[in-house]
Amino acid sequence: MAQRSVVLALALWCLVADGEAVWLELSTTATKCFSERIQSNVVVIGDYDILFDGYPTRPILSIQVTSPYGKVLHHREKVMQGQFSFNTAEPGVYLACFSVDTLDKELGVALELTKLETAVQAVHGNLMYLRSKESDMRDVSDWTNFKITWLSLMSLSVCVIASIAQLWHLKRFFRKKKLI
Repeated sequence: MAQRSVVLALALWCLVADGEAVWLELSTTATKCFSERIQSNVVVIGDYDILFDGYPTRPILSIQVTSPYGKVLHHREKVMQGQFSFNTAEPGVYLACFSVDTLDKELGVALELTKLETAVQAVHGNLMYLRSKESDMRDVSDWTNFKITWLSLMSLSVCVIASIAQLWHLKRFFRKKKLI
């Protein structure tokens, strides 16, 4: 996951007929919402708490619960745990939104910057490794080119010597036969 996660344990009792618990994994820079269709005249009770395994400091939440017509039924900022309850006045979809507070968002941004710095250092290390490998390969290529050049010159020398020997032999043969 690209960002550190905050694990939220939510027990929202009576949002549905039997009551359920909802677990959310919330990143340090995101907001998560969930909704439930509820009939009118239902008592809704909710408890929320934060589990923060692997997180350097205990995060702080903001929570807001709204009715189907946008009326805010519960709003808290900078809390680590809490409860809410209300009686539904109208049937419809009720919405509960959770987000990490600003201080933790800044901490999340700092953590992201640290991760990015680590990634940049890893990329830089890989580039330096590739540069050294490229240098080694260039040295091998230059040495191979040097060997091929000498091999070509030796081959050319053998061809020139062979042609001179053939000319000398043919000239001697034609003089012996008195053709020239």
